Amino acid sequence: MATMPDQPLQPDLRSRAPRPDHVPEAHVREIDMYALDGIEAGYHEAWKRIQQSGVPDLVWTPFTGGHWIATNGETVREVYNDPSRFSSEVIFLPKEAGEKYQMVPTRMDPPEHTPYRKALDKGLSLNQIRKVEDKVRTIAADLIESLAPRGECDFSAEYANVFPVKVFMALADLPMEDVPILSRYARMMTRPEGNTPEEMARDLEAGNDGFFAYVEPVINARRGTDREDLISVMVNAEIDGKPISHEKALGLISLLLLGGLDTVVNFLSFMMIHLARNADLVEELQKDSLALMRSAEEMFRRFPVVSEARMVARDQEYRGLHLKRGDMILLPTALHGLDETLNPDPWRINLARRGLSHSTFGGGPHRCAGLHLARMEVIITLEEWFKRIPRFGTREDINPVYYSGIVAAVENVPLVWPA
Repeated sequence: MATMPDQPLQPDLRSRAPRPDHVPEAHVREIDMYALDGIEAGYHEAWKRIQQSGVPDLVWTPFTGGHWIATNGETVREVYNDPSRFSSEVIFLPKEAGEKYQMVPTRMDPPEHTPYRKALDKGLSLNQIRKVEDKVRTIAADLIESLAPRGECDFSAEYANVFPVKVFMALADLPMEDVPILSRYARMMTRPEGNTPEEMARDLEAGNDGFFAYVEPVINARRGTDREDLISVMVNAEIDGKPISHEKALGLISLLLLGGLDTVVNFLSFMMIHLARNADLVEELQKDSLALMRSAEEMFRRFPVVSEARMVARDQEYRGLHLKRGDMILLPTALHGLDETLNPDPWRINLARRGLSHSTFGGGPHRCAGLHLARMEVIITLEEWFKRIPRFGTREDINPVYYSGIVAAVENVPLVWPA
């Protein structure tokens, strides 16, 4: 469940880092990943504004501790896919906050990362996810059934913030009453508050510590059991032939909670805003069940919500620039999926698109392990929604409110339909 910042971000009060000597002045742009210029018109629209003709492959911003930003799809993809040059040692910005992030295996590089990733892949494999399809569909159908007779809803608050959370809590066998506090921890990590890197680091660290404190008794209770829930599978996994350590289990289970309670939640609302404004696309999806199923990948290309980072692993020359070890590079996945050089006419959902290119699930060894569950949730949402609410639109007198960060968010998504 997405939780929004308690106070609006104030770019004018936030600190700016001095430009390092190795950063050419021509590459400097004032871009604040947590308070994008023009975000009131849309999160993706705000990021796309910097992808102009002639913009360098990498620009540097003094905000958020000072860091590079990849500005096109090719650069985003290359940095994701080359851990030998671009490390996952720190993945969140500002760097001071990212250094407080303790979840695994996202902060590991191969080969250390590999056995933990195998454990994740086993628990979230396509075969495992297919076993829970009926349960996922029932959760979606029951929720939409409760909304349909009303003729209106706030989709963000009443569906997107509920459905994937219910699914994940059921898979993990955790009580729904714990969702508000877990969602707050997720917000503290993906959209940390503060006007300086140090303030943001404290907020992110508090969120990380909150997750660890929550999962510790859960891990202790499920260690050594033969339960089949997702957490039990993970805590009883073997790493290099030995039981996973308690410390690493804390990081692994906390990562599952963070991913399950924030990412798909926000993606669904962005997708539904677009569908509510494009009745022809909705009609096209309803006519062809196969096209609907295939549409999920195009939806992911069009509405990426993640902007994580990589750390430069060693001093190197890259795309005409001198990068120093420890430099951070932000990878806005929106600038890959919406890059017209890789995806012609990128704003349009094109159900016939072939060879689509995106980094919505990341890339390289850290490609998101939850992608099969995410696809299932999107397809089931569309199928069950269209069965009960085939025609719907947005209230023109209320506008969505967008938030940027490591994971983007949107709230206030009022939909209306004939009751």
